[in-house]
Amino acid sequence: MSTTADTSVAANTTYEPVIGLEVHVQLLTASKIFCSCSTRFGAPPNTNVCPVCLGMPGALPVLNRKAVEFATRAAMALNCRINETSIFARKNYFYPDLPKGYQISQYDKPLAEHGYIEVPASGGKKRIGITRVHLEEDAGKSLHEGFPDSDEKTAIDLNRTGVPLIEIVSEPDISTPDEAYEYLTRLKEIILYTGVSDCNMEEGSLRCDANVSVRPRGQKELGTKAEIKNVNSFRFIREALVYEIARQIDVLEGGGKVIQETRLYNAHEAKTYSMRSKEQAHDYRYFPEPDLLPLVVDEKWKAAIAKTLPEMPEARRVRLVKEYAITEYDAHVLTVSKSLADQFEAAAKAAKNPKRVANLVQGELMGRLKAKGAEIEQSPISMKGVAASADLVESGTISGKMLKDLYDLAFERNQDFPEVYEEEGRPQQSSDTSALEKLIDEVVAANPKQLEQYRAGKKTMLGFFVGQVMKASKGQANPQLVNELLTKKLE
Repeated sequence: MSTTADTSVAANTTYEPVIGLEVHVQLLTASKIFCSCSTRFGAPPNTNVCPVCLGMPGALPVLNRKAVEFATRAAMALNCRINETSIFARKNYFYPDLPKGYQISQYDKPLAEHGYIEVPASGGKKRIGITRVHLEEDAGKSLHEGFPDSDEKTAIDLNRTGVPLIEIVSEPDISTPDEAYEYLTRLKEIILYTGVSDCNMEEGSLRCDANVSVRPRGQKELGTKAEIKNVNSFRFIREALVYEIARQIDVLEGGGKVIQETRLYNAHEAKTYSMRSKEQAHDYRYFPEPDLLPLVVDEKWKAAIAKTLPEMPEARRVRLVKEYAITEYDAHVLTVSKSLADQFEAAAKAAKNPKRVANLVQGELMGRLKAKGAEIEQSPISMKGVAASADLVESGTISGKMLKDLYDLAFERNQDFPEVYEEEGRPQQSSDTSALEKLIDEVVAANPKQLEQYRAGKKTMLGFFVGQVMKASKGQANPQLVNELLTKKLE
């Protein structure tokens, strides 16, 4: 079976996949959702715990107001309707890392519903619906390595128990693994812009389960789904979906039946494996949490939370194109993170030519950062430095070659551009006409064959001569002036 490309899904004319995603996002509160224990990642095992998150008899939960505000902000950014009243419920199941024997979550009356995210699609955009966004507490963590006897025993760390989560459940509107990847990418962008989570998949701040089924093309009834759990990157989620779709199609075409189950993805083998049969919702025996009152987010509170929302990525891209005359591609690259977008705007407002700033950020700055494996926050050249360098090029004070050399020095010395520029004696490209004419005479005299070709009608040789003069000047000559002087000389 083909499992290596999304095109294999589209190529099948008999069956079509239906995909829904469940994304858990850890909220950036200082304390847990129902107690005052710290949510700090990396603490020694079982130290950020108390009777409430350990599920001790008689310990009562108290809802964290900040968790509600963060969850509401995220739901608003996802275009959801905020329900004025929502109810917490007990989701009952037994697992070693769930000390109470139940998880406090929301079920039939969630915090928010009926949102959407738009993703790129052929011919425009496709809207992926969001069924619900609800609050819940996290479970603990089972450890299978890193301690004595880990080959025989499982250890439990309950530090994560009670950490506030939102679960974002999509509609089954996703048709291909590529659409799932785009949905997750945009979801993460939006959540990061709101500031309610760091979405760090390595630390478990963002986790995704995928529900996937296949059905004959054109059929309205859904097929039997499998849930793929514990996939730790968007790329692996896409790969797991490609494999699972092909597997289910093979089962059906072989005359078999797809069973409802939970499966795990092995990234080394690029395959999914059965983990357990999937429980139905009623197996969890949901019932209202008796120790928590209904959660009421009234209009006044909603209005206050709405005021904290920043401009969202898509809206910002449209505005940047309009205000700074940059391309849609430029706008997309420069708004991947809110930090980068904020810094670009500050530089663009300070510079003479915002488009040149955009080009320098993408071409010179991001390229060097990528080579070092660094993020924009770790750049030695600040956005003010980028704006200053853009203005020097714009005015003709320095050439593109000189700028590249100065950027290289800035990264070598871990210094900002203005500091390096001063240390190098504020270099300027030469506009000394007499000195340039002398260089031009030497270059032309040294290349009689190319001169003959130019005068025979091969005008592209002008670029050769410009390059030779720039080389002879060690990049110090003003290329525009060189071009003008050469044209006169050669004619």
